[in-house]
Amino acid sequence: MKLSDDIFDIAVKPEVVHQVYVAQMNNQRQPWADTKTKGEVRGGGRKPWAQKGTGRARHGSIRSPIWKGGGVTFGPLTIRNYKSKLNKKTRRLALKMCLSDKARNGALLAVENFSFERPKTKLFAGFLKALPVDWKSFLVLTGAGERELVRLTRNLKQVRTMRAEDVNVMELLKNQAVIASQEALASLVGIFTKKNESEK
Repeated sequence: MKLSDDIFDIAVKPEVVHQVYVAQMNNQRQPWADTKTKGEVRGGGRKPWAQKGTGRARHGSIRSPIWKGGGVTFGPLTIRNYKSKLNKKTRRLALKMCLSDKARNGALLAVENFSFERPKTKLFAGFLKALPVDWKSFLVLTGAGERELVRLTRNLKQVRTMRAEDVNVMELLKNQAVIASQEALASLVGIFTKKNESEK
């Protein structure tokens, strides 16, 4: 199958791919950790002892950060935003680089279609075993008319199935090989072609 050189045969720049990967990881990050400042910790409304005359250091509240059980200074908060802004052209370029790397290293397989005799997971697992390669993980790209394949492969741990238009750098890096139908590859080419025309 003849592939477009503008998508599947471009020079790979690891720094660009790394930038996009880190941005996607940051955008998925959720700020779960949360701490309370000395103003949010319960108690400590009265001064623990007199300012002078006790021989001890002066303190105004038992909820001070230097006290056990007190507030936390500069601790993590749920309002923190980890999201990273990324240029659209950079994201698309990194996607093309990952696809080019897969094609160049023989890790991109094109099949005519994903039609089986019966919609059975066992049949797809047999298809993977019949491949003349020793890959451990697969990213399966489908076209618009192959929605059944998502249900067919969801019980296979080594397989991640998604629509061609939803493919991203993270999934391409996580999986060793890409298996795409002709419809999915045509969809990819069409998406990048439309984007390039809209940018002109």
